[in-house]
Amino acid sequence: MRKYVLKRLLISAVLLFFVSMIIYAIMRSIPTSYVESQARMLSMRPGAKSYTEWLRQLQESYGLDVGIVPGFFRWVSNAVRGNFGDSWAFNVPVTQKFASVIWDSFILGSIAFVLQVIIAIPLGILAARRQYSRADYTITVVALLGISLPTFFFATVLKLIFSVWLGWFDLYGKVGRNYMQLDAFGQFFDVARHFVLPIMTLTIIGIGSLMRYTRTNMLEVLNSDFIRTARAKGLSEKRVINFHAFRNTLIPIVTILGGSLPGLFAGALITETLFQIPGIGFTAYTAMVSGDIPFTMFYMVFMAVLTLLGTLIADILYAVVDPRVRIS
Repeated sequence: MRKYVLKRLLISAVLLFFVSMIIYAIMRSIPTSYVESQARMLSMRPGAKSYTEWLRQLQESYGLDVGIVPGFFRWVSNAVRGNFGDSWAFNVPVTQKFASVIWDSFILGSIAFVLQVIIAIPLGILAARRQYSRADYTITVVALLGISLPTFFFATVLKLIFSVWLGWFDLYGKVGRNYMQLDAFGQFFDVARHFVLPIMTLTIIGIGSLMRYTRTNMLEVLNSDFIRTARAKGLSEKRVINFHAFRNTLIPIVTILGGSLPGLFAGALITETLFQIPGIGFTAYTAMVSGDIPFTMFYMVFMAVLTLLGTLIADILYAVVDPRVRIS
């Protein structure tokens, strides 16, 4: 098992290096950027230097005066020391801005992920056990709605119903107008109220695929020969489902669960933007729109790290659930 994990770690490190190089090349190839807009704005001031002079000066100060390959290795040498530069759009170090917004996204993603697992997997198993029943059809319809509805449409419907018609929640934002006048418990409740609709959006949109995936794999397992053998031996249906069938269903499900890791930290860009929650997704969107290369570069590499880590966790879980994977 130790050799298997070390092998996967080395492969992930190599992949991260090349993925970072591709991301850096894409960032450097963007036609317009914050530097160009800043140089244009500074050159329009009375008595200022020309646009070309300002552009050259800003490129030198931001390390854009060298080619893509030398610039990438300069960026890597700084990144391994934890120096990702200063954000152009927010005028603070990239890591400082990241640390100030990551926890809102983590709270949203974690709660939504737990709710998805609690709701989707049991309902998927129930649909498989009662195939072609009313419960199966109802769960299938809910799953298809979750898969089909776009995030922006579903979030808008929730805001229309619960914010405009019923008035239960605010339309957007993390806190209300009277947040500073509340005590500690009131502030916590105020933030929790603003997080309800984003969490509902992420949960409903996310349960569809996991529910259908669980149902499909459980049906395949329930029709296997070893399940019929277990039932023929007189084992209770509860033990057949929970011990024999569910463990074999876990093998493909861990792929989805491992791939869900980036969503816990990377933020839900569309959902956070619609509800104006100041998480990492909304902040990354703002940085991308303004051409903030340092922050966008850090965010994209961070996403790549989470994706590779999620894949690694899924591979390790494969080895735990199915010992045959360790030998291959």
